[in-house]
Amino acid sequence: MKKLLFLAIAAILFTGTANAQTSPKKVYCELLGVRKLLSAKVTVVVDFGQNPHDNSKLVDENGKKITFNSMVDAMNYMGELGWEFEDAYAITLGTGASGQNVYHWLLSKYISDDENINDGFKTKQQFKDMQREQENQQQE
Repeated sequence: MKKLLFLAIAAILFTGTANAQTSPKKVYCELLGVRKLLSAKVTVVVDFGQNPHDNSKLVDENGKKITFNSMVDAMNYMGELGWEFEDAYAITLGTGASGQNVYHWLLSKYISDDENINDGFKTKQQFKDMQREQENQQQE
């Protein structure tokens, strides 16, 4: 009887530990959108908490910068990858008629331990890193 009780408790503890390791965690990113000069299109940078820069722009499979028709278009793209809208605000840089709006959209997503926060898309930096790695493999 003691063995059966011990096995039952061990099974419950093991199941609890296994579930705790695979429970999804909520992660965030911010889309920073800037309207292109003399255009209605928007260039989007993805910020995962580090300083965004030119190499954080979204690119396609050929490394070409993705331009969106609007921030909603960018959100639809991210929504297909499982990201959900949290909040948005705009900041105007510059003064007067020369001021430019920078749109900030905060998104969230649940990921498991075996997923990366940026699964499903590439930034310019990731594309460069991938190309460098392929070149190194070809040289070996």
